[in-house]
Amino acid sequence: MADNPVLKRWEENAKSWTVLVRAEYDVYRDVLNTPAFLIFLPAIVGLKGLDIGCGEAGNTKVLARKGATMFGIDSAPTFIRHAREAEQHTPLNIEFHLADCKELPFAQASFDFAVAFMSLMDVDDLDRALDRALDRALDRALDRALDEAYRVLKPGGFLQFSILHPCFTAIGSQKVCDENGDLIGRSSGKYFTSCAGEEQSWTFGAAPDDIKARHAKFIILRFHRPISSWVNSVIAAGFELKVLQEPRPTAAEVCSDLADNRIVPLFLHVRARKSGGRPATTG
Repeated sequence: MADNPVLKRWEENAKSWTVLVRAEYDVYRDVLNTPAFLIFLPAIVGLKGLDIGCGEAGNTKVLARKGATMFGIDSAPTFIRHAREAEQHTPLNIEFHLADCKELPFAQASFDFAVAFMSLMDVDDLDRALDRALDRALDRALDRALDEAYRVLKPGGFLQFSILHPCFTAIGSQKVCDENGDLIGRSSGKYFTSCAGEEQSWTFGAAPDDIKARHAKFIILRFHRPISSWVNSVIAAGFELKVLQEPRPTAAEVCSDLADNRIVPLFLHVRARKSGGRPATTG
């Protein structure tokens, strides 16, 4: 773990992250991102699925309740411990594994579908320092993760994942307000500047001050890639790109935290299918 700064940071975050997300302080996830992802998801009743980067298993459990036989993997031991404890408390027949998404511990063609909720954007490559072309090094890491997802899917199976929207969450992107202080847009930031592990510190804004005081801010490493890098990596892995979604909250869902999502999307959802065989879904 000491040799992997990404894993080290997520392991440090895992305990507080679990407490805060289970207390429903992640408004972006609970109100917008996950509900939109689930509506976007094809029917999974009776299918065998893999949650790549399952964290504390909040979304894995939702998929199991929707009728799928679920497996979850994460590289942070504390997340897997919390996930297994939740499974023991409320059994949903979910199997959790401590594993790297770039080296999945499953046989070829094991799953009907795979999902990745906001996890593939954290994929890094420890060999990137040996590559003079940073963009290519980052792509190589993502390629390895997508290759593994492709390998463990059955022919006709699908991969669906969510990420921060590359166009509107690049380094330096920020809200833009008019002279009255009203939100009117968002700057794109340094879109073409790849980010190889720049540290960012933050916490859930919805948490009360006394709760925030009990938990250190999360420190994560950002790996920004242009949207072309994402699409090209999906295709290069052998997937057939099926459909994209940019979640936008309805007027009823808008709160101060989500207001900018009514103007530009901060999340991107992607679904792709492994060719061959009978599709596991109609999507």
